Amino acid sequence: MHNLIFCIIDKYDQKTLNNLKKGTSIIYRNYTNPANENEILKLKKFCIKNKSKIYISNNIFLAKKLKLDGIYIPSFNNSLSSLYKIKNLEVLGSAHNYKEIIIKKKQKVRLLFVSPVFKIKKTKHFLDIHKFNLYSQFFDNKTIALGGINKKNIKKLSLTNSTGYASISLFKKK
Repeated sequence: MHNLIFCIIDKYDQKTLNNLKKGTSIIYRNYTNPANENEILKLKKFCIKNKSKIYISNNIFLAKKLKLDGIYIPSFNNSLSSLYKIKNLEVLGSAHNYKEIIIKKKQKVRLLFVSPVFKIKKTKHFLDIHKFNLYSQFFDNKTIALGGINKKNIKKLSLTNSTGYASISLFKKK
């Protein structure tokens, strides 16, 4: 049921990469530092070896230059101005509410990450199973569960109509 798995990372970290199952795709998302092309190329090499895909957040230029699989458009990016540049890239995006889902449809997102499904530290608000399922009905393509996913609640994802899940912390070595 949950055949698409994504690991969201902000740097090349071999310990985290060692925790990934074959086929787990990577989303490189670093909002505090400029994108490091050498790190991204190392991640791309890992993905090729691991039979998975690699995406970069908010950087169409770098996705094309490094020949990545696609881009990830976060919920806060509601721009429609660079859509014409997206040719030959897979487009992923995230949304937290109905308004953002409509924007992601206009951005031609193929896979929608709906979040946060479970409780996370940075906000008191989370969707839970029922609201996740409701939001995913508003999107015509596949949805991915994101937010608060850990070893204790991962089995609850079977109650969602998601096609997969994404996590930041689930794969990190502690």
